[in-house]
Amino acid sequence: MAKNFDVVVIGAGPGGYIAAIRAAQLGMSVACIDAWKTSDGKPAPGGTCTNVGCIPSKALLQSSEHFEQANHHFSEHGIDVKGVSLKLDTMLGRKETVVKQNNEGILYLFKKNKVTYFNGTGSFVAKVDGGWSIKVSGDKEEDLIAKNVVVATGSAPRELPGLPFDEKKILSNDGALRIDGVPKKLGVIGAGVIGLELGSVWRRLGAEVTVLEAMPDFLPVTDQAVAKEALKVFTKQGLNIQTGVKIGEVKTTAKSITIPYTDAKGQEQSISVDRLVVSIGRVPHTEGLGVDTVGLKLDERGFVVVDEDCRTNLPNVWAVGDVVRGPMLAHKAEEEGVAVAERMAGQHGHVNFDTIPNVIYTSPEIAWVGKTEQQLKKEGVQYNTGSFPFMANGRARALGDTTGFVKILADAKSDEVLGVHIIGPSASELISEAVTIMEFRGAAEDIARICHAHPTLSESMKEAALAVDKRALNF
Repeated sequence: MAKNFDVVVIGAGPGGYIAAIRAAQLGMSVACIDAWKTSDGKPAPGGTCTNVGCIPSKALLQSSEHFEQANHHFSEHGIDVKGVSLKLDTMLGRKETVVKQNNEGILYLFKKNKVTYFNGTGSFVAKVDGGWSIKVSGDKEEDLIAKNVVVATGSAPRELPGLPFDEKKILSNDGALRIDGVPKKLGVIGAGVIGLELGSVWRRLGAEVTVLEAMPDFLPVTDQAVAKEALKVFTKQGLNIQTGVKIGEVKTTAKSITIPYTDAKGQEQSISVDRLVVSIGRVPHTEGLGVDTVGLKLDERGFVVVDEDCRTNLPNVWAVGDVVRGPMLAHKAEEEGVAVAERMAGQHGHVNFDTIPNVIYTSPEIAWVGKTEQQLKKEGVQYNTGSFPFMANGRARALGDTTGFVKILADAKSDEVLGVHIIGPSASELISEAVTIMEFRGAAEDIARICHAHPTLSESMKEAALAVDKRALNF
């Protein structure tokens, strides 16, 4: 006999589990279906973010940063360390522990908020009286009926044509987080967030890393000043980054991978590596969902078509996160999950795409929100700009990391903040102040007049804001 729910959420990634919990908090009966399992067969909610994305990558970034500091920078602090060695299995084990803790945390929140969890694959069966018939396929099959359905099935890594992932030598983000030994030479195709973060991890641990990027410019989505600084710093660190390349037919043998390519000057080149990470984007995941069975509309790229409120073409069926339009960011999915739950409850859920922050967790970190300078020029917007280097920040000096700067763009007439771009220590945390200011349509002067604790990195936000109208304090 089918089990009835007000809401069934398919997918327990950041968009799905947040939508399920918020809907339950608003008084609805909720079920959440997710197929992820641990290596020993236990439920592993959290989606790509928790299992093979945001969480494990940040764990390895932190561990590898400690390794780099111990090898190269502790001496600057008067700490003499000799004989530093790497226990990769311990490092990877810590990463798995962090992931498991997050899995268990989500299960706890489900239980606390009375969300019924099904470990399996959810798919549409038919439109029925009372809503939608949903089938759960897994270790135990279930039939559910939902008044509302939220599709939150996420995305999958895009393969290079003719080069499928085997997660041994040809790696997606999943395999790149589980390499069982530091490769002597690592190739990375794609200089986006995933490529730079994972390339940084293995470079710190001792690999010779070459990053090949098809786009002519490095990090074109960021402000050009930030991209220029980032390329300079990453190159100095030892990442070999080449842009404007065209990849040829990759050939693999038992011992190596050969990648022929044409460089930006049109010259034929080739590199040989031990492992290859392919990070050329992600595609929406709808396989097994039963899209054709019920007529759920997809666009030409395979994304579920939704309106501005995340409604699909089917009544009472919603979709959020990577499987719909917009940036593939965990926090964007979370915001949509909350908004959809509130809309189902008759409230006015809200997501402002103009104030969704972006972060690259390299060292230095890169974070931005709003418009870049090149976008404002293209749109013909009159603006003022101000920046402040961490080199002049007392806390950054004390930390021993003075790389980068804060840059603020503000409307020339109203002084409203239009964009903030940061490269440097703790950029991922500092960007939140900018998001808050922009959400309330604040001005650069508002940032300048807020008292910031001293000494903190956030003072660089204040100084950049003062520089917008040339009132910077010159310490």
